[in-house]
Amino acid sequence: MRVFYSTPEAAGRIQNAVVTTGSFDGVHVGHKIIIGRLNELARETGGESVLITFHPHPRKVLYPDQTDLKLINTQEEKIELLGKAGLDNLIIIPFTLDFSRISSRQFVTDILVGQLKARVVVIGHNHHFGHNREGDFSYLHTLGQQLDFLVEEIPLKDIENETVSSTKIRRALLEGNIQRANAYLDHQYIIQGTLGRGEGLPGLNGTPTSSLATPEPEKLIPPCGIYATNLRFQNSWMKAMGFILEGGDGNRRVEIQLLYDTLPAEAAEATLYFYKRVMVSAPGATFPGSLVEEAREMVEDLIY
Repeated sequence: MRVFYSTPEAAGRIQNAVVTTGSFDGVHVGHKIIIGRLNELARETGGESVLITFHPHPRKVLYPDQTDLKLINTQEEKIELLGKAGLDNLIIIPFTLDFSRISSRQFVTDILVGQLKARVVVIGHNHHFGHNREGDFSYLHTLGQQLDFLVEEIPLKDIENETVSSTKIRRALLEGNIQRANAYLDHQYIIQGTLGRGEGLPGLNGTPTSSLATPEPEKLIPPCGIYATNLRFQNSWMKAMGFILEGGDGNRRVEIQLLYDTLPAEAAEATLYFYKRVMVSAPGATFPGSLVEEAREMVEDLIY
């Protein structure tokens, strides 16, 4: 997958573009259906699939005073997941107040058609774009007839009669329901970050841990507890217990104990994969040795 950081950078480098737009936070099963359809249409037209997304998240720019924004993915996580989903091209547009004022028509005429020469535009059900969310399927269809591109709408994806959405995934994660979130995502929830020396666990003085610091403050950290996880580090997979702890300031941190391996002392990039919350804990709770040992046995049974 090629990654561009503006549409001018991508202009002239993509053949017969089949394009969609959106945040795609989580790269969940519904997003993957859209990407699959993009690739199918691209094969039919001798073209390439394209996703246009935005960074930072539009809400962070439009409502800077709101501090409750939680995202399923950091930008680097999203890039990795989109590549695994089979997307050909990702265009990350810097989102600014000036860009937010672009009309739907200008976005289509100047960017989709003018710069990318889009052959087909694919949108999810009830998707809107442009200033004040003016653009929708009907509007795109009208412009397509005028500007010679096709438009297709993809219906929402249901899982066990429930519509999949990033909002529902966030809710499941904030409730600690990792298994439900993973079903919606069609992959394990991940936290990518930098491994470092951990602060240890309250009540277990001297028990070493490693910390995992995420680069973006909006990254959603699940609630306090002990989690069955796998750690991917330098292409190696290691069984681990993930501890989510919360300090008096309300900020959560991630501490890791490996079941069988030893982590490096120096800082390094790693990814933690979440399978299940095996024990619930309260902010500021201690972790007696018997509790950790019980959680360890549960993790051993869950992670293969």
